[in-house]
Amino acid sequence: MTGSMALSPGRADRAVAVLAMAAAALAGMLPERTADAHAVGVSSGEYRLEGPVLYGDIGMADRELARLLPAIDSNHDGSLDSGELTAGREAIARALGAGLAVTADGRPCPQSLDRAWAMEADGGVVLQVRFTCAGVPGRLTLAATILEGLAPGHRHLARMFRAGKPEVRVLDRAHANWTLDAAAPASSTSGMFRSMVKLGIEHIVTGLDHLVFLLGLILVGGRLRALLGVVTAFTLAHSITLALAALSIFAPSPRLVEPAIALSIAYVGVDNLFVKDATRRWRITFTFGLIHGFGFAGALREIALSRSQVPLALVAFNLGVELGQLGVLALALPVILAARRIPAFRDRGVKVISLAIALGGAVLFVARIASR
Repeated sequence: MTGSMALSPGRADRAVAVLAMAAAALAGMLPERTADAHAVGVSSGEYRLEGPVLYGDIGMADRELARLLPAIDSNHDGSLDSGELTAGREAIARALGAGLAVTADGRPCPQSLDRAWAMEADGGVVLQVRFTCAGVPGRLTLAATILEGLAPGHRHLARMFRAGKPEVRVLDRAHANWTLDAAAPASSTSGMFRSMVKLGIEHIVTGLDHLVFLLGLILVGGRLRALLGVVTAFTLAHSITLALAALSIFAPSPRLVEPAIALSIAYVGVDNLFVKDATRRWRITFTFGLIHGFGFAGALREIALSRSQVPLALVAFNLGVELGQLGVLALALPVILAARRIPAFRDRGVKVISLAIALGGAVLFVARIASR
């Protein structure tokens, strides 16, 4: 090969060495996300104003509550079960009392924690709270200063029902207060839609296991049509299972899904050593896409959205995942196709990176099995 794309033997060896170090780093990074494979910084709250009493059902990932109140995580596994929630009830009530306040017409509404339970299959917790105001509020303010103690960027998807009419607001650290006026018209659901789209984008961009899987799929190169077919098969498959799980039609346990995702990464890495390009690879990609879709769904299920919130959240979240995926591929695909024109990369670099992907997937599989 001639021109600027050709590498001298010395430069080629250095290029492969750099690739090897990058691949080794990739393999070493994978297990770091084992405990929080698909952690999300989102909680949901459905609030109902009935006369002078405001009832709230708050759903969040048990990991988030364990980080906020590490003392109630008695076995120090980073998650919470029903027994730990029961034992830590007073600590939870104090945290909510200090971090979630309601005022009606400028007067505070005393809070009580009615119930707390774990959705152990989904990795979520639900907290039922009650705020008793002195009278029917004309002006109601919800202040979620508890967001300061949660992960940076955490968002609270709040839905308020007054006289049967829903209003939606997305709260974060910079916008932790929500004031509602009885005379004001109900707000739209656009805030929640935008927030869930953003969450979907963040989920795919920060989901290292999904990104490594996508990298492995396109690493072998091939005709653009074949590569697009692979990506389309993955997209269609994970959209199907994401919907099935989010709508509670069928959702296998994360104890099965997370190790299976790790195995899919290892398989792609090994398969790259034998296939020449992405032709006909869409079939296996579709199968693995079904598994990854269940992983995506965990981000929605663990925040305990109400049934009425799920359809909108599902559409917005899936849209965000697709936008994030397209963005990553738009950056990675041209680079990989250009790199494959370099002999050192095509002959040795692809194998080195594929071996690292296979090793990373295998290590991640063992780590996820061990953490269950």
